[in-house]
Amino acid sequence: MKIEIWSDVMCPFCYIGKKNFEQALENLAFKDEVKVEWKSFQLDPTLEQSKTKTTAEYFREKKGFPEEQAKQMTNQVMQMGKASGIDFNFEKALITNTFTAHKLLHLAKKHDKASEMEEELFKAHFLDGKNVGDVETLVSLAVSLGIDADEAKNSLESDQFDYEINQDILEARNNGITGVPFFILNGKYGVSGAQPSEVFKNALTQTYEETVVPFKDQSQNNLSCDADVCSI
Repeated sequence: MKIEIWSDVMCPFCYIGKKNFEQALENLAFKDEVKVEWKSFQLDPTLEQSKTKTTAEYFREKKGFPEEQAKQMTNQVMQMGKASGIDFNFEKALITNTFTAHKLLHLAKKHDKASEMEEELFKAHFLDGKNVGDVETLVSLAVSLGIDADEAKNSLESDQFDYEINQDILEARNNGITGVPFFILNGKYGVSGAQPSEVFKNALTQTYEETVVPFKDQSQNNLSCDADVCSI
């Protein structure tokens, strides 16, 4: 069963959604039959690659929120994060363009380490206050997961994964996805937002029962031969 997840590195709800989704999946008997594919999405592609802003600066300049309102909003997200096992540190978080970070995600996907890299990117941004737009920072994350430093640097400084990132964004647009996180469950159901683990558990179970189990039953019942082939 395939699960496609659109997210952006600087989206706190994407991090919460990831944790809740993984907690739900861990408690399901069919977890080993689930394949997760991370997809790129940019909440704010207008941000400059070479600059960073604090969370407070970003809310004030981009959203027009006064500091007190921004602090109130981040406090609410922090409480949600704690319930999912995340200690957000918005005072250290550096807002920047995430396109290069998405390159690293696609490189990790090539090495079958996309979920691990997604976690490392979230931790770097929200917990450690690292600049996830900085090539050297991203290379160090790649190395921490066993990816060659030179390969990572070459990928991040070239257009190697630009097409894949833009295709993810186009696919999101074609699917009517305007916000993240967004989960598509085996091509049938969509789940939007950082839903509680129980919601993910129910949605995953329903999807599995409707899209996987019938084909298993059909396969088991179709133990027959005709003139040309045995369907065993």
